[in-house]
Amino acid sequence: MRQIWKPFRALYFASLMMLIGSGLLSTYLGLRLAADHVDSLWVGALMAANYFGLVLGGKIGHRLIARVGHIRAYSACAGIVGAAVLGHGLIDWLPAWIFLRVIVGLGMMCQYMVIESWLNEQAEASQRGTVFSGYMIASYLGLVLGQLILVMHPALGLELLMLVALCFALCLVPVALTRRIHPAPLHPAPMEPRFFIKRVPQSLSTVLGAGLIIGSFYGLAPLYASQQGLSTEQVGLFMGSCIFAGLVVQWPLGWLSDRYDRALLIRCFAMVLALAALPLAIMQQVPLEILFIAGFVCSLVKFCLYPLAVAFSNDHVEGDRRVSLTAMLLVTYGVGASIGPLVAGVLMKLFGSHMLYAFFSFFALVLVWRIRPKAVTNLHQVDDAPLHHVAMPDSMSSSPLVACLDPRVDEQVVQEQMQSPISPDPEPEPEPESEADQPPRDPDAGREQSFTEARP
Repeated sequence: MRQIWKPFRALYFASLMMLIGSGLLSTYLGLRLAADHVDSLWVGALMAANYFGLVLGGKIGHRLIARVGHIRAYSACAGIVGAAVLGHGLIDWLPAWIFLRVIVGLGMMCQYMVIESWLNEQAEASQRGTVFSGYMIASYLGLVLGQLILVMHPALGLELLMLVALCFALCLVPVALTRRIHPAPLHPAPMEPRFFIKRVPQSLSTVLGAGLIIGSFYGLAPLYASQQGLSTEQVGLFMGSCIFAGLVVQWPLGWLSDRYDRALLIRCFAMVLALAALPLAIMQQVPLEILFIAGFVCSLVKFCLYPLAVAFSNDHVEGDRRVSLTAMLLVTYGVGASIGPLVAGVLMKLFGSHMLYAFFSFFALVLVWRIRPKAVTNLHQVDDAPLHHVAMPDSMSSSPLVACLDPRVDEQVVQEQMQSPISPDPEPEPEPESEADQPPRDPDAGREQSFTEARP
C-alpha cells in the first residue's frame, strides 16, 4: 500500500490544504455574518456565488492550463484565491464579498483540475481505484479538519482568514516543487445535455436535488446552528460531525449499491432524509442532543444521493460517453448548489432558521416522488450492470476531470476525448426516454502513458 500511495502524497497534501481552507472559509463567513446579524439571504448568496465560480472555473480552467501549463496555472490560481480570502478581511461591503467568493470558486476549480489530471497521469491502470479513494479521503478529511479549527480557535477574528490564506499558500508548495513532467493538456469534455436528459432523467433529478440540499447545507448550516444558540466551538463540532458522516457512509453505501437496485436505494435514502430532517424542521429550538443526532443522520443519507446517482447513470450510459456524463453531472450539481442556498436563505429570512431543514425535507420528498424504480426500462443497461460502486469525493471538491480518475471510465476514451482535438460526430437520436439506460460498455483498454511534452 505504501508503494502505491507514496507517489501521490504531495498531491494529497495539496488537496488536504485546499479543503481545510475551503471548509473553514465557508463556515467562518456564515458565523461572521450571523454574529453581525446579517440576513440569511446574504449568507446563501455567498455560497451560491462560490458554486457559480466553481461551474465557471470548469469552463475557464481548461483554457488557462492549455495556455500556461499546469504548474503556472495552479500557482496563479492559488495566489489569486489567497488574495481573495484576505480581501474578505479588508472589505466589509457584502456585494464585494460575493465577487470574492466567485473568484475563490473559480480559482479552486482550476486547482482541482490540475490535481486530478496529474493524479490520473501518474496512476497506473491497476492503481486508479486506490488513488481515487485516497483523493476522496483527503477531500473529506480536509473539510472536517477545517471545521475542527473552529473548536480550537473559536474567536471570529481576522486570524481565521489568515489561516485560510496560509492553507492556500501551503497547498502551492508541493505542486510548485515537483520534479515530475507536466501531464498532457486536457480539453473540455464534450457535453450532450439533450441526450442525457432523455437517457438518464432520474439520475439528473437526483444530482440536482443533491446540489440543492448539500449546497444549502454548506452555506447555511453554520448560520442555522448559530441561531440555535450553539457557540462557535459547538458549531465547528456540529459541522465536523455532519461532514464526517459523509465520509464514513461511503463504504457501507458501496456494499448496498452493488447488491440492491440503485433507483430504489435513492428513493429510500430520500425518504429517510425527509423523516430525519422533520424534527429539525418543526422545532423552533432543538435540544443539543437531538440537533447533533438528527444532523448526523441527515448527513449520512444526504451525502449518499450524489454517489448513488453517479453509479445509477453509469449503469445506463455507454462507455464512450462517460466522460461527457461526468461533466454533465457536475454542471447539474453546480446549478442546484447555486440555487439552493439562495432559496433556503430567503425561507430562513422569512420564516426562521428551522426552514433550512424544512427545505431539506421538502426536496427529499420531491425526490421520493420523482424517482420511480418501475419506470426504469433498462433498454440501454450495460451487460455487467450494476457496475462496481465507487466512493465519490464531495462534489464541491472535484472537477469534470474527476472522470479521468473514475475506474468506471475507460482510460482509452479519456485519452481520445480529452487529450486530442474533439471532433464532434453526429450522434444518432437516442431511443425513447428510459430512465437511465445505456448500451454495452467497452472492455477496459490499456493505459496510454502520455508524458508527451516537458514544459520548462
